[in-house]
Amino acid sequence: MTATENNNRSMYVEQGGPVANHIPSSSKNADDDGRPKRTGTVMTASAHIVTAVIGSGVLSLAWAMAQLGWAIGPTALVTFSLITYMTSTMLADGYRSPDPITGKRNYTYMQVVRANLGGKKVQLCGLAQYVNLVGTSIGYTITASISMVAVKKSDCYHKEGHNAKCNTSNTMFMMIIFGSIQLVLSQIPDFHELSWLSIVASIMSFAYSSIGLALSIAKVAGEGLGKTSLIGIPVGANMSSMDKVWRCFQAIGNIAFAYTFSNVLVEIQDTLKTPPPENKLMKKASLFGVSTTSLFYILCGCFGYAAFGNDAPGNFLTGFGFYDPFWLVDLANIFIVVHLVGAYQVFAQPVFGFVETWSKNRWPNNKFINREHPVVIPFGSGVYYFNWFRFVWRSIYVALTALLAMIFPFFNDFLGLLGAVSFWPLTVFFPVELHIAQAKVPKYSTKWIALKLLSYVCLVVSLIAAAGSLQGLIIDVGRYHPFEAS
Repeated sequence: MTATENNNRSMYVEQGGPVANHIPSSSKNADDDGRPKRTGTVMTASAHIVTAVIGSGVLSLAWAMAQLGWAIGPTALVTFSLITYMTSTMLADGYRSPDPITGKRNYTYMQVVRANLGGKKVQLCGLAQYVNLVGTSIGYTITASISMVAVKKSDCYHKEGHNAKCNTSNTMFMMIIFGSIQLVLSQIPDFHELSWLSIVASIMSFAYSSIGLALSIAKVAGEGLGKTSLIGIPVGANMSSMDKVWRCFQAIGNIAFAYTFSNVLVEIQDTLKTPPPENKLMKKASLFGVSTTSLFYILCGCFGYAAFGNDAPGNFLTGFGFYDPFWLVDLANIFIVVHLVGAYQVFAQPVFGFVETWSKNRWPNNKFINREHPVVIPFGSGVYYFNWFRFVWRSIYVALTALLAMIFPFFNDFLGLLGAVSFWPLTVFFPVELHIAQAKVPKYSTKWIALKLLSYVCLVVSLIAAAGSLQGLIIDVGRYHPFEAS
């Protein structure tokens, strides 16, 4: 192998993915880094963002609104939206460095931090990002299985009546159905081959969000407003002052989780073709993706709260505030499952790439890890490169996330904790520090002080949200018996 080939190979290994599938091609079919030309557009990047953002989060927003009330709830939704968009534009400029248009490409979030900030921040970024990615995989497994169970329960309630005991176990749905689908899809070699899955998933997310919104509006039109207030659920016989505080903190974490996509932003940006420059395309995609999802979030959160009032369930499509039309509720939950099938992959692929990259670098001559076995796909569909290490490791990952989801199936607590843990470091801190370094913002200038203040305020918000979610998780774990029917 020549020196140039070795250099190109090591460049791809840094990103993570099967080297054999990405041998540099001729210059006219390759980008400036020697890799095959990227084909992503603003539309496909927007689809990736919508797939990543509209997921489990939208289902908990009515519950979050019930905790915060009309005074704080909508304000929190709009504020998180604005912060997410602003910091996503900062992170988009870090894809190339030192110049955001002509600089060297950085293929992952960690590489962006390494190129622009360096030091211990690289390890902190890696820890925050991959803990969030693994946690999101678990969270999506929980959500998908709950929706699968909701379909079965909905049919039971339709046949037996709304007061029937329609209990069923989540275990079979989590492991056998969702896990089996992910075992197959996880063998897709890398992120660049997921555009079709993200487009399907984003259509599903729009569909079930629209159904939830329509059902909420119909409930308000038919039954009137639920019992709502400016401060949400009031302190009283069923809610102590401390419980109110903890649940408000947890609601903030749920909203933070709903807007998270920074942990896959760089990987999404790496799919874009040029010209125009990737950062400009990514900013357009972020504007479209965040504004679209924000509109849905505000509508679903507000109308969901208006429909259910202070009794809003933790998941407004599976909490059975809606029983009829049962077929529409079933359809919405099926759409959720299909969407999360794709969203799981969007968040899991960076984890797969990281582990496979590290393994290839650690054992470069190991045939089990590095050898790609070409398999001809029938009907002239091309060649698939099978790798034994990829097959075994990804299968173990899917099985472990399913097992953890079965042991800790606490929807709101888990989502709130994930949102709290990831929001400050990934969505705020690193993008802000990156912008200060890349734009050379003078220390103690007005802009520098404003950016630092934003970061510190968001840190406090993340800490209190984590405390609320952790408190709820501890309580739920204490009274939960794994694998029992619910």
